[in-house]
Amino acid sequence: MMSETDYQLIRACRQGDIYAWDRLLDKYERLVYSIALNYGLAMDDAADITQTTFTILIQSLENLRDDSHLASWLATVTKRHIWRWLERRSREQVSPEEDAAQSELIGNGGANLVERWERVDWLRDGLNMLDKRCRDLLLSLYFDPEQPSYAQVAERFDLPVGSIGPTRARCLERLKAYLTKTTQPWYQP
Repeated sequence: MMSETDYQLIRACRQGDIYAWDRLLDKYERLVYSIALNYGLAMDDAADITQTTFTILIQSLENLRDDSHLASWLATVTKRHIWRWLERRSREQVSPEEDAAQSELIGNGGANLVERWERVDWLRDGLNMLDKRCRDLLLSLYFDPEQPSYAQVAERFDLPVGSIGPTRARCLERLKAYLTKTTQPWYQP
């Protein structure tokens, strides 16, 4: 049931419905995993963070408020564990080869990586300001790892193929408006 709300899924999970848990995982697993990848983690490390995040969700299920914004809650938990993981990793001894690879990735004493994280968070916050339809459309067009065609997106959103481009343009304009309200030092519209 794709139309189930987070509240309905959480309530069903609390009642022991294992299929509701599967649906909840299907709905949010890619989001959590992609956040970890966007922070530059390797796929195995991103999978570990994803597993940790959903373990915490299981442990917190009874304490979540009914009006919880589950996507935001999961994103916050994921980011906190990524930061802890990165902090722990930075304290570990690394071989000269790993140090060179990490220096190349991070560059400039970590400034480039931190700036990238800030941009990812800034963009995610902007996307969260959009209405669900615009947000889902932009996520499908730009962040879906399967890279669906316009025809697939049109079918998914029950839109004519010819309206995807203009709808996308309007959604991008709204996103730009939100992002310019919360400008960052490195942002130039």
